[in-house]
Amino acid sequence: MEAKNQACAFGKEGESEVCDLLEHEGWIILARNFRAGRGEIDVIASRGDILCFVEVKRWRRHGSQDLRRAIGRGKITRIIETSKIFLAKYRQYSGKHVRYDVFLLASGKKPISYEGAFDETV
Repeated sequence: MEAKNQACAFGKEGESEVCDLLEHEGWIILARNFRAGRGEIDVIASRGDILCFVEVKRWRRHGSQDLRRAIGRGKITRIIETSKIFLAKYRQYSGKHVRYDVFLLASGKKPISYEGAFDETV
């Protein structure tokens, strides 16, 4: 159980790092760890006419930078489904352009950002 708590805390630190980075770039963080249906979205942020759903992946050692290995089709599908629930619940954001980003973080390395990493056509 302790290992799971440590892994969870490690992941939350990565999410906090990404939130700090996004806020520094002018994004407004609307939600963290939004859960609905069978999915979760790590960070939901807004800037201008863009609503961004962000997945954060963090490794202790420098893992693969290959996006396909970092986030699979099933996870993408769950993120998209969950984003639709968010938009249905918070209709004030329905006029915004939706984007799905992924941040890959490895200890001691600069975060790698994939803007528009995937879309609903997956």
